[in-house]
Amino acid sequence: MKIVSWNVNGIRAAVKKDFLNEVKKSKADIYCVQETKAQDDQVLEALKDLKGYTINTVSAVKKGYSGVGIFSKEEPLSISTGIGIEEHDQEGRVLCAEFEAFYMVNVYVPNSGSGLKRLEYRAEWDEAFANYLANLRKTKPVIVTGDFNVAHQPIDLARPKPNYNKTSGYTQVEIDGISNILDQGFLDAYREKYPEKVEYTFWSVRFGARAKNVGWRIDYFLVDEKLKENIVDSSIQTEIMGSDHCPLSLEMSLG
Repeated sequence: MKIVSWNVNGIRAAVKKDFLNEVKKSKADIYCVQETKAQDDQVLEALKDLKGYTINTVSAVKKGYSGVGIFSKEEPLSISTGIGIEEHDQEGRVLCAEFEAFYMVNVYVPNSGSGLKRLEYRAEWDEAFANYLANLRKTKPVIVTGDFNVAHQPIDLARPKPNYNKTSGYTQVEIDGISNILDQGFLDAYREKYPEKVEYTFWSVRFGARAKNVGWRIDYFLVDEKLKENIVDSSIQTEIMGSDHCPLSLEMSLG
């Protein structure tokens, strides 16, 4: 089974940049997108030519903001949105699709914002999301993917020292947040396979960051430790353009 995840930075913009062809070429069984920046009906309209997938989405109350989607070749057994806390669920950040062997959770974690003005809210969100995942995996194993808006270790960003505790995405509060999620019983699939490899999933649109590869690895596949032996590979497709993020993929051996 192959799962792909990509923060597309606007689904309608992505479709104009050959997104549908990228999905087709990926041959993914499940394709997860973050930051659709569109309401559910607008996402469906943008993807009207996407064949062979069941499309499920959740959008924010605020238009043109946030939003995630799961496209799957197999129809999910069930779909749920949000984490059950109204304050958090208005921003359309969490979508869960249930399959026979696992839950697929797609997340777009809140950014702490310029000047770290949302850092306190981010900490509350991370704790609530960790609790949500811990409860979910009591029923069956969970695979989580998405844009977590945090580099977990110094190896996960090009310039750790000047960014530490100064820049959104690399504060100790955010690092502790993802550590706590991992502590619920999850493995960072990419680091399981490549503990010392340096690759990034996001580059600022400023200062030619992508051309210089001054990037961040802030997009992840977190796999339930119950499925550790089922992880075949995890890779990052840095060559695929069309967003300030690139896609990442996970291959699993699941019956």
